[in-house]
This record gives sequence, structure tokens and C-alpha cells, in this order.
Amino acid sequence: MSRLRTEIPGPRSRELAGRRAGAVAAGVGSVLPVFVDHAEPGLLVDVDGNRLIDLGSGIAVTGVGNPAPGVARAVREQVDRFSHTCFTVTPYEGYLDVCERLAELTPGGHDKRSVLLNSGAEAVENAVKIARHATGRPGVVALDHGYHGRTNLTMALTAEEMPYKRGFGPFTPGVRRVPGSYPLRDGLTGAEAARRAVAAVDRPEGVACVVVEPIQGEGGVIVPAPGFLPALADWCRSHGVLLVADEVQTGFCRTGDWFACDREGVVPDLVATAKGVAGGLPLAAVTGRADVMDAVHAGGLGGTYGGNPIACAAAVAAIDTMRDLDLVAAARRIEATALPRLRGLAPDVVVQARGRGAMLAVELASADQAARVAARCHAAGVIVLTCGARGNVIRLLPPLVIPDGLLAEGLDVLEGALQ
Repeated sequence: MSRLRTEIPGPRSRELAGRRAGAVAAGVGSVLPVFVDHAEPGLLVDVDGNRLIDLGSGIAVTGVGNPAPGVARAVREQVDRFSHTCFTVTPYEGYLDVCERLAELTPGGHDKRSVLLNSGAEAVENAVKIARHATGRPGVVALDHGYHGRTNLTMALTAEEMPYKRGFGPFTPGVRRVPGSYPLRDGLTGAEAARRAVAAVDRPEGVACVVVEPIQGEGGVIVPAPGFLPALADWCRSHGVLLVADEVQTGFCRTGDWFACDREGVVPDLVATAKGVAGGLPLAAVTGRADVMDAVHAGGLGGTYGGNPIACAAAVAAIDTMRDLDLVAAARRIEATALPRLRGLAPDVVVQARGRGAMLAVELASADQAARVAARCHAAGVIVLTCGARGNVIRLLPPLVIPDGLLAEGLDVLEGALQ
């Protein structure tokens, strides 16, 4: 059970907030102004002793648990051996272990190669670099409502102006945004939405890649209509355009498959991953067709911290945990439990409940409603997130290992907040 010992935030968190104001840049926001002391399965415990039900997982990062025993053990063992050498200076086996697992798990049985990086934005940016180099083409296509990161190039790919882009331009040229598939809003079949998308592309012979989230996360947990992704993949193949799947949020069992592309058998040319891969440690990757990945000259990829040995050890342990606990099945159980309840909530307020696996959302009529519902949940000790281009979506990303009772209690709080 969730227990609140103080109001949210409590006195110790308020004290730390005062220190934060004098030390942390104002542009760094936080959803909930509590400071965490430690975590338990499905819970974050703050410095005032409040036990908060975690339906956010650090934005889909701690799916295997927080801390996950196997990950914590692997990190301790690795840090006692060595913490860093830089793989581009002196390599180590852990990097290979992660790349081999990525080749096995990502969609498609073809020959693959990977490069390890630090963040989702870095993975997407490198995927575009690789696609441009391999094809010799400059153009990049992204979708409405997409979110891909906070670097200059990934801001160009990202649709939402606030808070991600305003005042930070000019952005990388060569990016064209086209409509995606938003069944609630456009009423199109997947094939129709795909035809609309590609019709908006000028000169496909100049396009290196199409970058797509198989389920758009920050844009509002938008699940495309069936057939959209396969049709887009077919168009890419017919025009020599590479399909880049941004599986940063959807990957590693989050959507009830190892990767969201698996559901319709879509095999991207390049897959960008991060978030859930390493149980909370910073690690990201681009995995793709060997001929495409190997087209880049030696030294063209990499970085000082990319594939840090501690993060690699964490990733191997996290992937082993996903297999051992069958977290694909766990995500599907979360969907089976939560989505019917969400669809039955407050029909006068809820426009649509949707999602897949443990990536779920409730779209409300307005951003004001979403903000009030989220605030009520937070005050009751349940962490939920808001998202969507209009800010009107409540997003749920629970740990894949959340106990059934905590999930039910968190949904009870959400139901009360909506009422």
C-alpha cells in the first residue's frame, strides 16, 4: 500500500527545493517536486518517508525494477573491475555482449551491426548520420506529433514547439515533417494514412530515411492504425529510403513485444534504442543492417562514454532479467488489467483510453483537465505523466515488474481523480 506521511511535497523536499533553486538551472523542470531517497518494487520513497506509486518508471526506463537485483549486482561487479577505458581506445567484452544481444533481439533475422551511445537523442541523431552516409542523400522525413530528442538535429525532427524547441533554432536543415496516423483525430485506415504521409514527401529520390516512433510517446501515446507501419516500410523499400524505427521508449518489452515493430512484422533498416535497455543506467544504441552500418568510415561513429562498461554490464543483466521474468508477458498482463479499466473511466471526461502493453494513456478534452487530474494523483501519492501536443493526455508507464496490488491502487487513485 502507498503511505503518505506528509503533504506532497513534504518539509524535507521543500528544503531541498530551496537548495535546488540556487544551484540548478531554471530550465530543468520536474513533474513532481519531491526528492527521492530510495526505491522499492513499484514505489519511490521520498526524503520525507512518503511512498509513491510509480506509474512513470523514470519515463519508461526502470521497467526491470528499481533497483533490479541482477542489474545492481552486475554494476557492483563491473565497477570493482574497471569503470572506463573508452571503447574507441581499448575495447572490452561487455560492449560485444550488448551488441550481440541487440542483433539477436531487434526485428529481422538479417546480419546486423550496432554502435553504443549514451542517450535516445544521440541514438536517433547517429541513425540519421548513418542513413545519410550510406545513401548519399540529405533528406530526412519525420512525422507530426513525433518526439526524438533535444539535440539540434533531433529538435528539428521533433514536432512539438513547447517546451522542446522554442528559442533554440535555427535547426538542422533537410528535415520534412509529414502527417502520421492518429486514428482518433484523422479517422483513416493505416493504408490511407500511409498514402497521405508519402504523398507529402517531395522528391523521394533525395530522402535518406524516414524516422518514425512505432507508437508515439511524448506526442500522446498514439498507436497508429493497423497497416500504417507496414505500408510505410513498403514505400521506403520501393524508393531506396531507409526506415529508422525510434524504439527508444517502445523497446525492451514495454509494449508487450520485445520491440513495437514486432507486432506487425515490420523490419526497419535501423533501430534506435535507449531508456529501458540498461535498467536505469545511461546507454543507447543504433542497430541496423550490416551493409548500412558498415558503410561509415572508421572513426565516424563512437564517443568517449558510448557503451561505458558499467552501463554495458547493466544492460546484459537487464536483458537477462527481461528474459528470466518474461517481461513481454508481464507487459501484456498490465495491458489486460489496466486498459479495460481506463476505458471505463469517466466517459464525460475521457475522450479515449489507448495504448499497448505497459505504455498506456487517457486522452482528455483539455490540457487544464489533464493538469488537474495529474495534480490530484500526485497529491495522493501516485506518479503519472502528462503528454500530447495539446498537453491533454495522461500517460502511464509503470514498471513491468509492478505488483498487481500497487497497479490496482494506482488505477483507483486515477479513477478518483477523474471523477
